[in-house]
Amino acid sequence: MLQSNDIPYLTWAVWIILTAATLFALVTAHWSNVFVTVTALFLTLLPNVFSDRFQIRLPLTFLAAMSLFVFGTLFLGEVFDFYERFWWWDVLLHASSAVGFGIIGFLFVFYLFQGDRFAAPPIALATIAFALAITIGTLWEIFEFAMDQIFGLNMQKSGLVDTMWDLIVDSLGALLGAASGFFWLKGRQAGFSGMIEEFVQLNRTGFQKLAERSPARNKDP
Repeated sequence: MLQSNDIPYLTWAVWIILTAATLFALVTAHWSNVFVTVTALFLTLLPNVFSDRFQIRLPLTFLAAMSLFVFGTLFLGEVFDFYERFWWWDVLLHASSAVGFGIIGFLFVFYLFQGDRFAAPPIALATIAFALAITIGTLWEIFEFAMDQIFGLNMQKSGLVDTMWDLIVDSLGALLGAASGFFWLKGRQAGFSGMIEEFVQLNRTGFQKLAERSPARNKDP
């Protein structure tokens, strides 16, 4: 189990706000808000459940970013209508999430290889990471469509135009995230390679082959 000091203060703050908002929505019988806040609370808990289940340590910055993303997307975006108030809100969230998913995709594939950077060339790992991030972005668009159709929400806003711009932004963010992994394998600090390095350091036992060949990490394959 994660200890309390393994959870960032920002995540605790998000949990408290979402719990309070859920109770308030229940008292006022605002059932659509109950659904949104409970869903948001569930999604913010998932990284911690995943970490416990697979015995993987996640950087505090990653946990905080995930909590903030869900909070901004479902709670601020839907309950407080930030999507309509600020035209750039949707773009900001999609871009940041795509970068994150690009990094997650890279780390997931790299972890499966136990950190063996010679099992597949950096460009192959980056391509798989990019494809995974795009897939997650597409699934999110399907989720938005389902919420609009089933619960009468307005997550897609202008419909097809909104969906296409979201996918374009997702593609650019995924490219940045995957590129961060590519340059990290090349021994260069670029983009969000610092977060990748932090994850690897926290889970050294899962990257045994990287540790065995660590002297060669700064050399191009």
